[in-house]
Amino acid sequence: MKDMIQRFGAAMFVPVLLFPAAGMLLGLSVMLLNQDLFPWAVEGSAWVKVSTILLQASLAVFKNMALVFAVGLPIALAKSASGRAVLATLVSYITFNYVIGGILQFWGPELGVNYVEGERGLTDVGGILTLDTNLLGAIVIASLSVWVHNRFFDKKLPNWAAVFGGTPLVVIVSFPIMVLMAIITCFTWPSIQHGINNLQTFLVGAGSFGVWMFTFLERIMIPTGLHHFVYGPVFYGPVAVDGGTVAHWIQNIQNFASNPAPLTEQFPQGGLMLTGMGKVFGCTGIAMALYATAKPENKKMVLGLVLGAALTAILTGITEPIEFTFLFIAPALFALHAVLAATMATIAYWFGVSGNFQTGLIDFIFQNWLPLGSLHGDTYIVQVLIGLSFTAIYFVVFRALILKFDIPTPGRGSAEAKLYTKADYKGAQQSDSSSGVIDGGQASAFIEGLGGKDNIALLTNCATRLRIKVHEPEKVAETQYFQEHGAVNMVRNGDSFQIIVGLTVPQVREEMTQLTRA
Repeated sequence: MKDMIQRFGAAMFVPVLLFPAAGMLLGLSVMLLNQDLFPWAVEGSAWVKVSTILLQASLAVFKNMALVFAVGLPIALAKSASGRAVLATLVSYITFNYVIGGILQFWGPELGVNYVEGERGLTDVGGILTLDTNLLGAIVIASLSVWVHNRFFDKKLPNWAAVFGGTPLVVIVSFPIMVLMAIITCFTWPSIQHGINNLQTFLVGAGSFGVWMFTFLERIMIPTGLHHFVYGPVFYGPVAVDGGTVAHWIQNIQNFASNPAPLTEQFPQGGLMLTGMGKVFGCTGIAMALYATAKPENKKMVLGLVLGAALTAILTGITEPIEFTFLFIAPALFALHAVLAATMATIAYWFGVSGNFQTGLIDFIFQNWLPLGSLHGDTYIVQVLIGLSFTAIYFVVFRALILKFDIPTPGRGSAEAKLYTKADYKGAQQSDSSSGVIDGGQASAFIEGLGGKDNIALLTNCATRLRIKVHEPEKVAETQYFQEHGAVNMVRNGDSFQIIVGLTVPQVREEMTQLTRA
C-alpha cells in the first residue's frame, strides 16, 4: 500500500511541474496591469488588452487543473505505452463527467443538486457542467483508467477483432466503469462536499495552529515520500478552499493586488501555503551551517556541493538534495528543521503574510512580491526580516548541534555521509569498466547496482528521487556504490528503494527505462 501511495505521489509531480512557468507568466501579466508601476496601463489601451490576453493565457493551466491532473498522472502510472494511456484516460474522464452532467440534468433536484451554471459545487470540465470532484475525482478516474490500461492494453484479441485491441479495448472496458463511477459520484459526492465545506471552516478557523501543524506535517513526512498527500488536497484540492489554494490565489491575484486590506483577511487559507518559508530561508541557514562545520581542507568541496543544493531549494522549493545530506545521519536535525519551518510560517502569518509561498523564490517574486508589492510591500518587508532572522537561527542552532554531537555531515565524516563532486562522478564513470558496469552512464550504473534489469520490478520517480521496487533486495549494492555514481543518498525499506538523484532524475529514469527494455 505504501508503495502504491508513493507512486501516486511521484505521479503528482508530472502536472505540478507545469505550474511554475504558468505562475511566472501570471505574475508578470498582473504586474503589467498595475497602474502604479505602469501609468499608461489605462482601461481600453492596447497595453491593457495585450496584458489581459497574457493573463488569460497564464490561467489556462490553473483553470483546467483537474483535467491537467487527469491526463498527467498516466504518464507516470502506466507501465507501458504511457501516451496511449493518456488518450484513454482523457476519453474516460470526459465520459465520466458527461454521464454526471446527464444524470444531474434530469434528476438533480432529487439528488439535492441545483444543476445551474454558477452554482456552488458545480464546475465546467471541457465544456461539461458537472460536479466539482476536483483533484480527487481526477486522481480516481485516472487511476481506474490506468489500471484498465495496464491490464488490457497488451491483451491479444482474435484476428477478426484485432481492430479493437490496444487503446480501443481500454476505452471499451472503461466505459461501464465510468458510468458506474458517475452514478456513485452523483449519490455520494454532494454529502462529501458538505463535509469538505465543514473541513474548510475548521482549517480557516484554526488560524495559527492550523498553519503550524500543516507546515510541520508537510516537512516531517518528506522521508516517507507521503508529504504529497499532506499538501496535495490543500494546494490542488478542495480541502481548504474550492478548487485548491493555488488556483484560488492565482485566479484572484488581481483582486488581491488592488485591495489594501491585510492579505490574511482577504485570503486566510493562504497561510497554509507558507511552507516555502522554510525552503527559502531555512535551507539557506542549513547550507551555511554545513559549510561552516566542514573541515578546513574540505570547505571548497563542500561549498561546491552545498551551493548547488541550496540554490535549488531557494529558487525552486525542491529541498530534498540538501535535506537528504543530513536526514539519514542525523534524523533529529531534520525533526528540528520541521519544527523551525512550522514556527517561521506561523510567525509570518501572525504578521499578516498570506499568499502562494509554497515553493521557492521564483514564485515568491512572480506570484506575490511583484504583482502585490505596491500595496502590500510593508508586509513583504516584514516577511523577509522574519525569514532572515530564522536563517540566523538555523545557522546558529545547526552549527552548534553538529559540532556538539560531532555529526558526520559532508566534509566531516566518512564517505557514506559524503556528497560527491562532479569530478568524483566523472572519475567513477572512468572506473566503471573495472566494476562490471556495462557502460559509463549513470543510468546503467544504477541498474547494475540494483542487481540488473531483471531484478527491477517497478521504476518510477518524483521530483528528485528514483523509486524502485526489486524482486531480490539482497542483490542491491551498498549505498556508497550509488553515491559514487552521483546519487546524494539512498532510502531502503524492504524491497523498496529510493535513490536521491536531484533535478536530473526524469532524464535518468527515462534512460533506465530504455535500458531495462532493451
